[in-house]
Amino acid sequence: MYAQTQQLLANLVSDKIVPGVSYAILNQSEVLTDVFGWREVMPERQKLIPGLQYDLASLTKVIGTATVIFQLVEQGKLSLADPVQKYLPEFTDPRVQVWHLLTHTSGIAGYIPHRDDLSAAALKAALLKFPVTETFEHEMIYTDVGFLYLGWIIEQIYQLPVQQVISQQVLRPLQLRGATFTPAPANCVPTNRRDGTLLQGTVHDPKAHTLGEHCGSAGLFATLADLVQFSQWYLGQRPDLPAVISPEFIHELFADRTRHQLQRSLSWALKFAPQDQHSLIFHSGYTGTFMLLDEQLQQGLVVLTNRVHPVEKNDLFLEKRHEIVQQFMRELPISLVGGK
Repeated sequence: MYAQTQQLLANLVSDKIVPGVSYAILNQSEVLTDVFGWREVMPERQKLIPGLQYDLASLTKVIGTATVIFQLVEQGKLSLADPVQKYLPEFTDPRVQVWHLLTHTSGIAGYIPHRDDLSAAALKAALLKFPVTETFEHEMIYTDVGFLYLGWIIEQIYQLPVQQVISQQVLRPLQLRGATFTPAPANCVPTNRRDGTLLQGTVHDPKAHTLGEHCGSAGLFATLADLVQFSQWYLGQRPDLPAVISPEFIHELFADRTRHQLQRSLSWALKFAPQDQHSLIFHSGYTGTFMLLDEQLQQGLVVLTNRVHPVEKNDLFLEKRHEIVQQFMRELPISLVGGK
């Protein structure tokens, strides 16, 4: 099963698009995993081995921040319709609600000169001054800003740094033992260089680097096994794990949650199986990570790569990622549900 998808994944390494790949294919109760290629190729070539931690980049959004937000909604401590101003009074537009941030339809955008030179406090202050543009509600424009805001909303409710909350409310209950914001560098797959130093166990994302434990958009490191466990829990395959969010809430995430059918759910992008157009949820991370989950057929794809190593610019990977996702959906076993 998924032979052509597996071949495309192998080609990522043989065609030197990424140094190495760790992937898992979930087929109901079965899990197929493979790890091959190189952990790093500079400054020296090291073989990729199972069990290493990857910088997940924006997968932090769906694994960590969104899961906490959904939990708060189910607990009645937060409403998707709450104005952002209720929690972040420095933000001055009363139209933007929590669900806008989750669907990337808030229209919040702006530019910060010398952003990477700012302190954490100055960066936060600058981001909260961003205006709402004319794209509000009418376009889905993917940015980190909404999830930085969501992280700060979590901090207002818990009175703790968002990354501490994620560890407490998501990582530990779901027993994601290799998932952490403070990994041991020796166990990490490196990304690229900052100021001449190889980033290994240090977050690649510049805003996350500045904001530290107050960043809800990136910063999480985890192993392939952690993401398999998270995916199985999301698909309802792990009744031994606590219902951090309910199966009913997760089920509703497989539907469009925008006002203009922009193919976006709360935190997740939507993909549609070519055979019958049933929905799957998808998310990716800048460093070369992505996940695709199919609740209806109980299938999933988890891919971890270090696509920014050794060179940051790697647009070919983005093309190949699209091909892999499309091929995986073409190979879905639609017959599992009688072809419906």
